[in-house]
Amino acid sequence: MSDHSHDSLRRYFVDGRGRRVLVGLTIEETSEFEALDGLATVGSGKVLWDESGQLGSKRRGRWLELYAKHEQAWCQWMAATRANRRGNLPVVN
Repeated sequence: MSDHSHDSLRRYFVDGRGRRVLVGLTIEETSEFEALDGLATVGSGKVLWDESGQLGSKRRGRWLELYAKHEQAWCQWMAATRANRRGNLPVVN
């Protein structure tokens, strides 16, 4: 597996089988997202981004769909985490 320690924008959890899965996605969706995202690598011959820096229309919709699903789940998880922390704070007078 490649080193994802610098992937600050991607938020993973480890599933019951020890696989890294993006929050809000299934393992299959995570694999698909990573494959599509990997196409953005220059020199791969299968560039996801066009010359103007925009997503190519062929794969654009699916990449955005998966990214949006992940981002929404991440935001919901963060909101729940913050609410839980507030509820567990000690009372100080």
